[in-house]
Amino acid sequence: MSIMLTDRIELIEMAEGDELSLDMLFDWLERMPVPEGYKVEIVEGAIYMAPARDNHWDITMAVVDQLRTKYPRQRLKSDVRVDYPGHLNGLCSDVTLVKGDASKNDKGLWEYPDVEFVAEVISRDTRRNDFGPKKDAYAAAGVPVYLIIDPYQGECHLCTDPKDGSYRLAPAIKFGDPIDLTDTVVGLTLTTDEFGRD
Repeated sequence: MSIMLTDRIELIEMAEGDELSLDMLFDWLERMPVPEGYKVEIVEGAIYMAPARDNHWDITMAVVDQLRTKYPRQRLKSDVRVDYPGHLNGLCSDVTLVKGDASKNDKGLWEYPDVEFVAEVISRDTRRNDFGPKKDAYAAAGVPVYLIIDPYQGECHLCTDPKDGSYRLAPAIKFGDPIDLTDTVVGLTLTTDEFGRD
């Protein structure tokens, strides 16, 4: 696929004349030839694309399936844009659990104060985001539970109790060991037996 030169000129003119916003960046993305099967999100104003992988999807669905034992499908989101605090953070988490009374805003987006749980299955090329600016954005937003799943190391990192823009970090949890979330807003234990390694 190719991008028409007129599109590039329009983008340059808009970027020079207007202050960038998440709505503007996502609007541009919708008009660009993003390859099928790629997850796209904006972290600190930078656009990241990661290809969909089988294992990534399998782990994501293993988390969703377990959450579905307690929560209705309407409260669970995957790869859906939520705008978080910080500079241009339009994040599309692998798994998001919203509050039972959550509703979309006037732009048709879920709001970060309604997010109770986020899980990210890291990709090799965007690993830094999951452990850095995305973790910071989730903590600043007060997301009560953030779970980072690392299929390369075969472990999970549980971030809870956000305070003053940072999380309390639990020791790494190896694949095969349970993730006890019973004392959190999630209120259940996730098994990791089905999490595959890359």
